Amino acid sequence: MATTLNIAMAQLNPIVGDIAGNGAMLLAARDAASALGADLIVAPELFLSGYPPEDLVMRSAFQSEILTQVMALATATSDGGPWILVGVPWVVDGTLHNSAVLIGDGEVADVRHKQDLPNHTVFDEKRVFSPGPPQAPMEVRGVKLGVMVCEDMWSAGPSAHLADAGAQILVVINGSPFDVRKPQTRRDVAGERVSETGLPLVYVNQVGGQDELVFDGASFVLDAKGDVSAQAISWATDLVPTIWAVTDDGATPAPSDIHAVPHGPESIYLALMTGLKNYVAKNGFKGIVLGMSGGIDSALSAAIAVDALGADAVHCVMMPSKFTPQDSIDDAQGCATALGAKLDSVPIHGAVEAFGEMLAPLFEGTEPGVAEENLQARARAVTLMALSNKFGFMLLTTGNKSEMSVGYATLYGDMSGGFSVLKDVYKTAVYELAKWRNEFRPRSALGPIGEVIPTRILTKAPSAELRPNQTDQDTLPPYDKLDGILMGLIEDELGVDDLVAKGYDADLIATIEAMVYGAEYKRRQAPPGVRITAKAFGRDRRYPITNHFRDGKGRS
Repeated sequence: MATTLNIAMAQLNPIVGDIAGNGAMLLAARDAASALGADLIVAPELFLSGYPPEDLVMRSAFQSEILTQVMALATATSDGGPWILVGVPWVVDGTLHNSAVLIGDGEVADVRHKQDLPNHTVFDEKRVFSPGPPQAPMEVRGVKLGVMVCEDMWSAGPSAHLADAGAQILVVINGSPFDVRKPQTRRDVAGERVSETGLPLVYVNQVGGQDELVFDGASFVLDAKGDVSAQAISWATDLVPTIWAVTDDGATPAPSDIHAVPHGPESIYLALMTGLKNYVAKNGFKGIVLGMSGGIDSALSAAIAVDALGADAVHCVMMPSKFTPQDSIDDAQGCATALGAKLDSVPIHGAVEAFGEMLAPLFEGTEPGVAEENLQARARAVTLMALSNKFGFMLLTTGNKSEMSVGYATLYGDMSGGFSVLKDVYKTAVYELAKWRNEFRPRSALGPIGEVIPTRILTKAPSAELRPNQTDQDTLPPYDKLDGILMGLIEDELGVDDLVAKGYDADLIATIEAMVYGAEYKRRQAPPGVRITAKAFGRDRRYPITNHFRDGKGRS
């Protein structure tokens, strides 16, 4: 006998710790799903707590509030409307689990615990959660659902057990952070589980930003052949009803909307917008202030900020010194004007001269050098932080991953700030993103259509402008070579010999490797920033500050 089941995928954007607010968001989605005829609404992993809750989940008061909210959700389902499947931290006999809770008809109908707790890259769930045993299917309206929690899908065991236990549809709830390779990898892994079990699969992911992590959503349904029958919008909240015909021969989803999944520069740009927008909004800032130098990094940062927050929430500040050429002043003004953002000018030469006079007795007898140059960067930081304190705008830093990798940044200078939108973006990618944005405006962007970064910013040699005629290449190799070596050392963890085999010079590799290790102390003091790779500094790549290892020792 055939059964019809309407499963609504609720791709939502929770706030960590706002348990009541997340519950209210879920109930609003349930009301919308009810209007679409849903029997079940599926929300992401740890949705009620927000993901990732980190050590918050170990607080007894936090756990109690979760339980209170689950009971409130249960009461709300007494109306006979859609059931709810939602991820929560759940305590059983004093043991904390990462769980999926099924709620319907006024009660908690069933609970399943995550089995495979990830302990790699940004994940350290084994420290706070205990794994659950192999799971039996959950039943909704007579249909057996093989429910898995995120990592459970990434190995064959849990899905195979559920299939053997009689599951008819696999349902996976997720808090799966974005990186540039992740959307396709998820799809491939889900396809493997479908192929192995012969069961269709529903994949529900959260969307939005949480500290350094961003979540692209991109929820989907695969039929029993592994073909996509539904694809939610990426980088936006979405509610997708999926209609299932379930018979003794299997479960078949009706065709639904299939939205294109962004890739390349578009996906990265949307990730950066999402991370910045959510960090500012969820932490209660009025907007952002940033130093506008007339260079590519600050121009792209400003464009992302305007697209994410709107021009009225972006305050650009040009801080010329005696080494700032008129071209840079003009380019900063041209970019701010194109974006519609406010631009003020605060010359810093007076502050720099004052610092110089103050330090002159101590610096007497020494040659001017980096210390004097960095006074300029630190004077700019003091200026920007004063504006941030005065007007409540968060200071956005503009450095990129190439610079941070090798320490080409000034501690307590241009590294100062509350957030770094380009922290995980290499310099070569900065140029790609800027060129892309001049040709395309993302669908959700609040900034203008057309060229927003003047052509001269894209073509001139990058410079810190801390001494006459300075360029980055006075200190660093060309960025295409630098980034190639950095990607090998950082993203792929390659050794010097491996990179030599790729055609890079051994002495240059050794020099860059030493710079990367030597800059660890700076990176520990850098602001958080949007993670777009699987080797972001801070959460993914964890190296000691005190470190004498050098693979390239003796080569430079």
